Amino acid sequence: MIGGLKDFGALMKQAQEMQQKLGELQERLADTEVVGQSGGGMVKVTLNGRNETRRVEVDPSLMTPGDRGVLEDLIVAACNDARSKVEALVQEQMRSLTGGLPLPPGFKL
Repeated sequence: MIGGLKDFGALMKQAQEMQQKLGELQERLADTEVVGQSGGGMVKVTLNGRNETRRVEVDPSLMTPGDRGVLEDLIVAACNDARSKVEALVQEQMRSLTGGLPLPPGFKL
């Protein structure tokens, strides 16, 4: 029984260390910026590692009344590109934090 308590104590210590490292990772991700692009770089969307939008840049040549639908589609594509890059970054950072264990599906920071 005593050995079980020691193992439990070690497990709790590991969980606390992991929680601290996760908090540090979340802070780093908040300061990290990822840029998604579409239209050959004519539309750029910058997100931080928490999927919060920081900037949207649109090439002035796309700002014509007749191209509104194209511009809207390019913004959506750039957002999706940035989001997929953030997800890949988070997965990579979590793999290094967890020693290569993959995140469970649907896990959010």
